[in-house]
Amino acid sequence: MLLPSPTDEIHLKACNNRNIKLFVKRDDLIHETISGNKWRKLKYNVKQCQAMKHDGILTFGGAYSNHLLATAAACHMAELKSIGLVRGEELTIASNHMLKQCAGFGMQLVFISREEYAFRNEKEYHEELVLKYPGSMVVPEGGANYYGMIGCQEIMTETENDFDFLFVAQGTTTTSCGILLSIPEKTKLLAVPVLKGFDSSTEMRRMFSYSGFPSEIIDDLMAQITVLQDHHFGGYAKFNDMLLDRMEQIFNETKIPLDPIYTGKAFVAMLDYIELNDVRDAKILFVHTGGISGGKAIEKGTGRRFC
Repeated sequence: MLLPSPTDEIHLKACNNRNIKLFVKRDDLIHETISGNKWRKLKYNVKQCQAMKHDGILTFGGAYSNHLLATAAACHMAELKSIGLVRGEELTIASNHMLKQCAGFGMQLVFISREEYAFRNEKEYHEELVLKYPGSMVVPEGGANYYGMIGCQEIMTETENDFDFLFVAQGTTTTSCGILLSIPEKTKLLAVPVLKGFDSSTEMRRMFSYSGFPSEIIDDLMAQITVLQDHHFGGYAKFNDMLLDRMEQIFNETKIPLDPIYTGKAFVAMLDYIELNDVRDAKILFVHTGGISGGKAIEKGTGRRFC
């Protein structure tokens, strides 16, 4: 386990002559399997599970879910049981390498219909699951809860935390919320949703509200964030040759691996923002949230060398 993860300064042609100091928070290096924000979001969920004397964690994910794999590995390390409810009743443990790895860490995989999976965030459904799987602590998909959010606060405490701009990929908004709680007022957070049509502002407000923050504080927090809506490249897990070409160029310059689902899109969005807004004389941090496991699976099918 590599903690704190390093914060490395990198040099890109796109930043030449702009007097930009560009850094990457390498959370992808935290752990081979539980990398990036997956570790951050699971850390306090695991501690809470242990404190409450639960047998283990029950959570949710798709066929190639990095969250499921990270949960399986984290529970294995903590000597806890793990149950993964997987979207797609047609799947089996042998369907792909990610599910095989989950099972290898001892996770009990339960394949459910897409109709049932749609209830994954409903309180009543969670209550049913606790009755069906007694002793389990239910953790939302992606670790998107209060414990996940406070874990992500620690990303910035491991840096000098004096940046002008901070860029991060966005899925459930848990990481973005945690970062917002820990940055100074001068820092502008730019979030890059990887889902098409995702209302991230509403989701972030909901996360803060569920965690007990009053509306006036939520308004102040949201004033520090800009959402870059147009870099989803078609939607979740979708990408095109333009994205892959730019990721390959970035890798050749930096040797930092990215994936085409999350971090590749966010890094390209950052470069576009710098160019379109003529950003100069700034200190910028890119938070590398990991996600390389799923990215490698896609990369092997493309022949690209950016992972």
